[in-house]
Formats: sequence, C-alpha cells, structure tokens
Amino acid sequence: MKYPENLKIGDTIGICAPSKGCDDLEKIQKLEKAIKQLKDIGYQVIETNSVRKDKQGRSASAKIRAEEFMELWNNKEVKLIIYAGGGDFLMEMLDEIDFEALQNSTPKWTQGFSDITHISFLLNTICDIPSIYCENIKDYGMTPLYQNLIHSLQIASGKELIQTSFEKYQENIEDNIDGTYNLTTPVEWKNITGQEEIVMEGRALGGCIDCIDTLMGTKFDQVKEYIEKYKQDGVIWFLEAYEMNTPLLQRILWKMKHAGYFKYCKGIIFGRPYIMRRDYEISEKQAILDAIGDLKIPIIMGADIGHMPPQLAIAQGAILKITSKNGKGAVSTYLK
Repeated sequence: MKYPENLKIGDTIGICAPSKGCDDLEKIQKLEKAIKQLKDIGYQVIETNSVRKDKQGRSASAKIRAEEFMELWNNKEVKLIIYAGGGDFLMEMLDEIDFEALQNSTPKWTQGFSDITHISFLLNTICDIPSIYCENIKDYGMTPLYQNLIHSLQIASGKELIQTSFEKYQENIEDNIDGTYNLTTPVEWKNITGQEEIVMEGRALGGCIDCIDTLMGTKFDQVKEYIEKYKQDGVIWFLEAYEMNTPLLQRILWKMKHAGYFKYCKGIIFGRPYIMRRDYEISEKQAILDAIGDLKIPIIMGADIGHMPPQLAIAQGAILKITSKNGKGAVSTYLK
C-alpha cells in the first residue's frame, strides 16, 4: 500500500466535485463555513471551478470533472482532497482518468463517501492508494467539529487510532441548518452470525455497495487481483447502501460471492442504509444471510458507516481490527 505524505498544519486541502456540486444557497453557506473552519485550524484551502455548480446532478461534464480532480492531484501543494459531495454520476468521469498515470504518481489522501466510492475504490484496488471513507466537505462547517471529522484529519496526518461506536445516530440525511447532527436513535451493532463477540482483522475494502455493483465486471474491476496481492493480510469488507430493497441487496451480495470477491475475507461489516425497503417481507439480515451466510465468516450489521450519520472514519486500504460485542464496537486503524 502506497501511503501518502502526512497532512500537516499549514498544508493545502483541495476541494473538487467529481459528482454533484454545491449549487444552492444553504449548501454554499455550509461550504463557506467549512472552508473558514479548516483555515482557522491552520490549513490552506483551494477549490476547483465547478464546486459551486450543478446541472442534472453533475457539477460539470465528465471531462471537466476529471480534469479538475487531476488538477488537485497534480498540485504538489495539495496534501488532502475532500470532495464536495456524493450523487449518482461520478462513474461517467472514470473513462477520462488515466489510472496508469495515477498508479505511477505521488499518492495523495482523498476523503468522501457515497458516490465517491467509484473513485476511492479504484484508487485502492487499481493504484494501491488508500483513502478515507467519511464525510464530504460540508460537514466541516459544524461547530465544534464532531469527533469523526477530527479522526479523519488525524488519519490523513498519519495517526493510527482507535475509534469506538457512537451512542446515538441521526435517522435521516437531511442537512440541519447549523450543520450539526441530530442524534436521536441508539446505536446498536449486531453480530448476525451467532458470535457473542466478533474480532476480525484485515485490509479494509469497500464503500457504497450501490457503486461497487456498478463497477463489478467492468474494465475497472481489479478486485480479484487486489485480494490475491494482499491475501496474507486478508480482507475486511465494509459495505453500506444508499437506497435499495432487500432482494436487490441479496442479488448484489450473491454476485459478489460468485465473482470471487469474498476470497480471503476475514469478515464483513455493514453500515446503516438510508433506505432499505423490505420486499417480500425479507429483512436486511435475512437477505445478507441468504446470500452469503454459507461463507462462515463473521458479519456485523448496523455499524457507524455510511449515510446515517455520524460515521466512523474508515481508512480504505489500511489494516483494520474490528471488535463487536453487546451492541458496541471499535475500529483500530493501522497504516501499514
């Protein structure tokens, strides 16, 4: 794994929008608060031209979005890229990215989640470059910064840390006016494969399963080569969904299993989905176990990952040790 240079106070953080942009007044206000707060911490901040634009779910054309991403990637002053937001169409720009050039370039930390999986997953599996699966830029406008946002910056700074599950989470993804989380619902990690305590360790791979499904079987799919390369470490898959039904979840997991994605798998941890419709009276747990229960690996549900905030900062590509017992969990991150 090719770890980037550690982020330091005084370094530059770049913002680009490879999917949606921040186009309405409320999003722009939060963006400006985030930029101010990062500057107050001591970082320099720059943004590309399309960050504050959006048309039909895209900040710009696929070519321009790719160019703006590479603009930040090739800027030697930029040590961390934080994306403007998720969306639906990041995959369009992948044809405009030279992954061989990225593979041979100086690695750089990037951060984001949801539709951002389309680029972060490939940086990991094609280029051996880790990234941080956590909030996009607007959340950095909240005061004070929630601990997961601090943890993200610490990981980019090269710190190995232990994060514990949160006490409560927010049951929707609607932005609050002041940018803070509305924490109302108790967090409960669930060990669904029968163990009282789960302890698993391996190299983190995953993201938004909606996006992984899009990439599977395309020319960008190098998952089997990646897991063979790191078979001595084994893989911990972290997966979360934005919007789907339980039969679709079961079909995607079935497809991943038969594509060989779960070879050398040490365990799987599922985050909280935003929308998971129960069709045919099939629960999320049943869909998971019907699809991959025969793998006989530990599986956790309801973890602090993904669209129902707050979410832990997951270092994709790093070694994680994950424990889960009595509804609570912890994630230890090792940058090796």
